[in-house]
This record gives sequence, C-alpha cells and structure tokens, in this order.
Amino acid sequence: MSIDPELKQFASGKNFAALTTLMPDGQPQTQLMWVHADDDHVLINTEVERQKFRNVERDPRVTVTIFDNANPYSYIEVRGKVTGTVRGDEARTQIDELSQKYTDGPYGMPIGSERVVLQIVPDRVNKRL
Repeated sequence: MSIDPELKQFASGKNFAALTTLMPDGQPQTQLMWVHADDDHVLINTEVERQKFRNVERDPRVTVTIFDNANPYSYIEVRGKVTGTVRGDEARTQIDELSQKYTDGPYGMPIGSERVVLQIVPDRVNKRL
C-alpha cells in the first residue's frame, strides 16, 4: 500500500525527523534523524550497533515525527512498524544520498558498524500542516 503523498513529500524534503523507539524496559528513546521515503515506507538509516536498531529488532513499533524545516510547528507524525531492513551496499549508498540532501556533501562521519535502512510501514498518520 502506498504511503500518503504529503508524508512522502515531507520525508523526501530536507526536513528532520524525531525517531522514537522503545528501550528494553519500555522507556521511549527519541533521536533526531535524517529521513527519506519510497512509495511504501518511511526510511531511516542507522548502524546495526546503535541502540535504536537493537530496540526495533526486539520491538518494531516506532513513531517518526517529521518537522517542516521552514516551520517546525508544521509536522507529520507516523506511528508504525519496522517491517524490513536493507543492508550492505544499498544502505551505504543511501547514507551518502541522505548526506547530499542534508549537507550538500559526502557523508563525513566515521562508520563504526554496518549501515542499515529501517523500512517503516505507517499504521497511523497525524498531520499538522
């Protein structure tokens, strides 16, 4: 099922997202992330050694709130599940593409472990546009 067109537009723009996952004790963990989307998923790129990845392996429920870069009071909240991952060269290429989108340059941070793209399928979308 295709995602909402406004959601795809928000995620494809130069807008930041807050990703919330659940820690083993149930506490929420939220981090500011780069975000993207394809026709069916919201996409978040991370590393397999990060806590957020361990969290979604255990419990795939997430919330992603994407804020309009020009007006952070305008946002789209996605509640959904991580239903798949992409690893290897495709995930590494995607972080470079995200870096071009957000910084206009190559990805400059050290990569400590394998990159992975989280594929998130929305269960619910809330908008304040």
